[in-house]
Amino acid sequence: MDINEPVITRQEILFLEDPSFNAQNVCIVSGAATGIGRATAMVAAANGLMTVGLDINQAEGHKTQHMARDLGGQMVFIKCDLTSDHDIEAAVAEAAKLGSVKYLANIAGLQHIDSVDNFPMEKYDLMQRIMLRAPFYLAKLCIPHMKKSAGGVGVIGNMSSVHGHICTMNKPVYNITKFGLRALSQSISAEGGGLVRSFSVSSGFVKTPLALGQIPAQAAQRGISQEEVVTDVMLGRSRVKTMMHPVEVGNLFLFGFSRFARYLVGGDLLFDGGMVLTY
Repeated sequence: MDINEPVITRQEILFLEDPSFNAQNVCIVSGAATGIGRATAMVAAANGLMTVGLDINQAEGHKTQHMARDLGGQMVFIKCDLTSDHDIEAAVAEAAKLGSVKYLANIAGLQHIDSVDNFPMEKYDLMQRIMLRAPFYLAKLCIPHMKKSAGGVGVIGNMSSVHGHICTMNKPVYNITKFGLRALSQSISAEGGGLVRSFSVSSGFVKTPLALGQIPAQAAQRGISQEEVVTDVMLGRSRVKTMMHPVEVGNLFLFGFSRFARYLVGGDLLFDGGMVLTY
């Protein structure tokens, strides 16, 4: 089983003509060190935005920065602990020095596989803080910058999941946070007057360290092989029997940010191979 992240090339990146996609406008991406966050940062930078990546993983975050620059984009990496209000505040302040904060992609997340009755509360608190509180606080801090920017326009994308539509066993807190991110997108949009809008992205299983890393725990708890976790659990309900690549999700965020998505106000981009709607 290949457990490596797919390589991202220019040929896989969605390029859109949008006058707001320029180096004077800033796109903040959380979770930028790996997976979907890395891909989204690279896609945003390749499309001309001044991209600011946030992550606790400094080594991989700088690697993302170099990868984005290799594509000809502009990216700055800021080490940020999303459980620290001080770090979040400092990161947004630094990003605002680079231009107008117009876009925010809340992508950072983690997983813990366990049933409700066995779930450790310290893990519950950590997941809630990183996956719901931090996106809320980043949005709270970015929205005033968006309102002060040209046209008062800004867009916030939140990484939900099929688990923001359906709940599967042994992922209770992940399910809760992903439903919550859809609610956050709708709440921001309800208040944004069509100028500051928000949306969520709901994918199936994506070939990232987060998804691949949960395979052994799923196999142990379900009493099946790791291969069966992928084919029967992860992709069992999907009509497309391959895991998405991170750049495919990054492209969805870019579309959601663009002028082509101005009616995407509180909506959800469900790209899951048919997992939710066709079973």
